[in-house]
Amino acid sequence: VQLQASGGGLVQTGGSLRLSCAVSGGTFSSYGMGWFRQAPGKEREFVAKIGWSGDTRYYADSVKGRFIISRDNTKNSVYLQMNSLKPEDTAVYFCAAGTRPLTSRGMDYWGKGTQVTVSS
Repeated sequence: VQLQASGGGLVQTGGSLRLSCAVSGGTFSSYGMGWFRQAPGKEREFVAKIGWSGDTRYYADSVKGRFIISRDNTKNSVYLQMNSLKPEDTAVYFCAAGTRPLTSRGMDYWGKGTQVTVSS
């Protein structure tokens, strides 16, 4: 299973970005998908998760109300719409796929990250 994230970049505070993650191999529609991020000098942290059907979604408190995770099973892709961006959202963002319950902390497959930088 391969995951390729894209859509990162430089944006001003208050701006928006949409990240995409294309998945190849495996059975995309059976995976729970997630976005995680890692800021310089910090551990990787959970951002959002979405169930295989798209009906169940979880968000970190820090992004709730600003970020929206979605998926398109016909395109084997997951997205992260990021609005009202803040400098503290600056990080490398990773997408991940998992076969475990969404409430599980682990994910099975990881992609390379995409850099998001929010300028103040």
